[in-house]
Formats: sequence, C-alpha cells, structure tokens
Amino acid sequence: MADFLYRLCVLPLKASSHSVKERGKWESKREFFLSVAGAIVGLGNVWRFPYMCYRNGGGAFLIPYFLFLVSCGIPLFILETALGQYTSQGGIMCWRKICPLFEGEMWQGCTQRNTTQCNATQHNTIQHNTAQHSTAQHSTAQHSTTQHNATQHSATQRNTTQRNTTQRNTTQGNTTQRRVLNVSSGIEEIGHVQWELSLYLLLAWVICYFCIWKGVRSTGKAVYVTATFPFIMLAVLLVRGLTLPGALFGIKHYLYPNITRLADPQVWTDAGTQIFFSYAICLGCLTTLGSYNDYRNNCYRDSFFLCLLNSGTSFVSGFAIFSILGYMSQKQGVDIASVAESGPGLVFIVYPQAVTLLPWPQLWSVCFFSMIVLLGVDGQFIALESIVTSLSDIYPAYMRKGYRREVLLFLICASSYVVGQLLVSQAGMYFLMIFDHYVCSGPALLLLAIFQSLIIGWVYGSERFCGNIADMIGYKPHALIKYSWMYGTPLTCIGTLIFLSVRYTPIKFNNSYVFPWWGYGIGWFLASSSLMMIPITMICKVAKKDGTLWQVSGYLIGPNNDRKCPFPLQVHKFVCHCYYYCNNKINKCIYATAGCTI
Repeated sequence: MADFLYRLCVLPLKASSHSVKERGKWESKREFFLSVAGAIVGLGNVWRFPYMCYRNGGGAFLIPYFLFLVSCGIPLFILETALGQYTSQGGIMCWRKICPLFEGEMWQGCTQRNTTQCNATQHNTIQHNTAQHSTAQHSTAQHSTTQHNATQHSATQRNTTQRNTTQRNTTQGNTTQRRVLNVSSGIEEIGHVQWELSLYLLLAWVICYFCIWKGVRSTGKAVYVTATFPFIMLAVLLVRGLTLPGALFGIKHYLYPNITRLADPQVWTDAGTQIFFSYAICLGCLTTLGSYNDYRNNCYRDSFFLCLLNSGTSFVSGFAIFSILGYMSQKQGVDIASVAESGPGLVFIVYPQAVTLLPWPQLWSVCFFSMIVLLGVDGQFIALESIVTSLSDIYPAYMRKGYRREVLLFLICASSYVVGQLLVSQAGMYFLMIFDHYVCSGPALLLLAIFQSLIIGWVYGSERFCGNIADMIGYKPHALIKYSWMYGTPLTCIGTLIFLSVRYTPIKFNNSYVFPWWGYGIGWFLASSSLMMIPITMICKVAKKDGTLWQVSGYLIGPNNDRKCPFPLQVHKFVCHCYYYCNNKINKCIYATAGCTI
C-alpha cells in the first residue's frame, strides 16, 4: 500500500506530454450557464438583498444599487469571464499570460480567499439549515394551534399581540443560540466541537468532492440539479406568498421609496457591498468557469444575461419574502417593522412560515431544507473547482496525469474539513464573522477590484482587451464597458474604500459583543495576506530576470511570451512565426516584437 501511494503521489522530474490529459471544455453552453448561476446565486440573493432594500429606503435603494451594478458589477463580470475564455486558463495563469508582473494579484485571491469562503459559506449554510429545519417543524405544529386560537380569541390576541411578538422574538433568539447554534460567551471560549454539525460538514465536503472530482465532466452534470432546484422552490414560495391576504401591504413596504435615506452614506456602501457579495467577482470563480468555454462563445452576451438573472433573482426574492411578511403583519395585527425586525435572518422565519401554508407542509419543509443546502453547496464546489483548476493550470504536466487531480482534491477537502472544525465549535460563529468581514468582503475585496481594473484598463490596455474580445465574438464591447475598466470601477472602489476607512468601526457580534484585540488582529492578518502576494510576486519575478529594473519591469508588464502565442490553434492558422491567419486576413502577432516562438 505504501509503495502504491508513493508511485501515485510522487511527481517525476520529467513528464511525457503524450500522457497528459486534456484540460476539457463544457459539453454545452447550458452547463456554463448553470455553473455560473450556481456560483453567483446563493443565500445573498435569497435573504441579503431583500433585507438591504427594505432597511435602506425600499425602492430608493435601487438607485445606488443600479449605479454600482453598471460601474462595477457588470464590467468586472465581463472582464473576468472574457479573460478566462480568451486565455483558457484559471484565475492565476490568466494573469501570467497577459501581465506576468501582477500574477500575484490572484495567487492569494484564488486560493486562500476561496478556501476561506468555502468554509464560511459551508458553515453558514449548515448552521442556518439546522436552525431552519427546527423552526420549520416547530412552525408546522404551531400553525394549527395558532389558527384554532385565532378563531376563538381574536380580540384577546389583538390586544396582546405586541407583547407576544416581543416575547416570541426574544425566546426564538435565545432558543436558536442555545439549542441550535450553541454559541459560547465569547471567542476566547472555543468550547467543544459540535459533532452533529461536524458530521454535516463532512457530508457537505463529500458531496463537493464527488461533484467535481472529474473536472468539468462531473461539474457540468451536477449543476443540472444543484442550480435548478432552488429556482423551482423560489417560484413555488413566490406564488404562494402573492396569493396570501396582506401580500400587497408587504410588497408596498418593500418597494416604497424613502428618498431621504439616500443622504446616508451607509446606504451607498451597502449597495456596493451587495454587488460584490452576490456577483462573486474578484474571487477567480468566473475566470475559471469562463476558461472552459469554446473560444468562439459569445461571453459578452452571456455575461449580461447572467447579471440579469442574478439581480432579477434578488429582486424577485424580495417579493416572496415581503408578501409573506405582509400576511404575517396582517394576521398578528402589528406593523410590518415589528415582524421584520430580526434582520438578515428573517428569511429563516418567513420562508418556513410560507411552507406551513402549503399542502403537505412536512414535504415542502424537506424541499426548502434541500434548497438552502444546494444554495450553499453549489457555490462551494464551484469555488473549490477554481482552486483545483488554478493549480492544475500551473503544473499541467504533473497534475493532469493519472489520479493526481483526484488526490489533490481529496487533500484540499480533507484539510478544509480539519480547518472547518474551528467553525463548528461553540465559538464558530465568532470566527465565521471575522472570516466573512475581513476576507470575503471589505477592503481586501475592493483593493483586488481596483488592481484588477487598473491592470486591464491601463497596463494591458482596455483597447487591446476589447480587441481580444472582438477576436472571440466578432465585435467590440460597448465603449461604456471600456471606460468603466479605466475610470468607473477604480474610482468607485477607491471612493468606497476611503469612506470605509474614514467611518471605520470595529465589528461587533450581534451589535453587542466586542472582540478582543487579537480577534481583530486575526482578521487584519487574513485581509492583508490576500494582498501581500502582489508585492511578493513582483519582487520575486523582478529578481529572477537579468537587466536593469526598468528593462525587467517593462518586459514583465507585457504579455507572457515564454511559450507561444495565446491564440488557440483550433481557430487560427499560423502562416509564419509572427503572423497568423484569422477572419480571412493576415494579422501581425502582438508578440512579434518580443519574439514569437511558434
């Protein structure tokens, strides 16, 4: 057995090219659509957007949301998808191809960030799944009693509603923390690992492993279930919510514009955070998924459709939630603000309430439980796929032989499961909040977006990149996209970053618990580690090249010429070393000045 594992894992010094497996492609555009939809549509669309919209002025919140969508969301979405398709490389090698000096821009962004996001997303899903499942079952039993009591004691219930609502919310919060989440008194008290959640964590990692262990062949098939089922359940809950009495009352509160809220800078910050949170930009996922596209695929048009799907899902989820909130408000005889006061977690109160109003509520409770699981797992294994793809692209001659990809994937899943034990301890919610605030969002993500847009807009050249896109799809993107890469995205992100720095306040758990100094230190270390790879990689690359600093920097800023011209051989016919034939004309290779090695 030891000899077998040694032969399986040890990398030979030289690998024969004939035994290297092909990188693979999506079998159809449908697989690409569903994979990206699964990566970008998640819990952030189901609960975060409706709550943000309601809290920040209803319909007025759509104004800053739309501005961030146009200036940051769509341009960066197109940039990452097109970059992956053009280079046919994952989130790390794509930058080495076009601008080697800034390769570190995605080294840490695609590995440490995605690993942390996997653990945070997975733990968040498990915790909420457990809480929701218990709440749904409790609501099912409670519904019959509530309905019976309402017919006999409506007057008494109306007079005591406000007191009961407060008691119920308080009791529910205490019950959720003590019996389900089992949160300790602070991050200093780690406590014991909750074995039930640890087993769920193990199950989730096993599911993720087998969803992507064969690359795009298995990922493309898994998304047929994981990406479509949540939309079906959301449609069912939406239809049921709109048919309830009081639904229009709730929708009015959801969309009624409070223009005065636009004067609050926090509203604009929340809008930008929501875009980055829900579109999965600057994480390497979109680049990886786009890299498996056919070179002639119209990624520009696909990006617009997927952005419309993402924002549309967020918007429609608000109708589903607040139509049910309107029903609950009318039923209890209280203002809707009292019903919706539980914050972002209101989805785990509202949706179970809708489930109990459907025929066979126990069956629909299981379906809703499955929907939340799939929303988390889908985004999780897509992020995991981007990590494995990036490493396989760096060492293709080694990683695409035998079962080495499967072994690498197993080691990543196993190590992530071990790290995840910290998140399923009694102090796991505190660590989760630190990971989510400092790693998955905030200044680190904004800085990555700034670097990414500046590299494409100014270093590589927005006009050149638009020409690359035109070579793939036959026409250039709209000028607004080009100028967004050059001006709109970096200026918007810089402004948001400055505002966050000026108004910085340390995070608090449940707006009450203050973390110790070393807790904040962990957060800032994780955030800075995502950015330190940029200067470290630049220094290492400059040190390895011969020549003056100016000569080496100029060489590394240009596209990589180490191997060959990046135009795919299946769509270009090269007529000499420095010219290629495409679209019925001979074009000069952009790498001719540095020496094309075809």
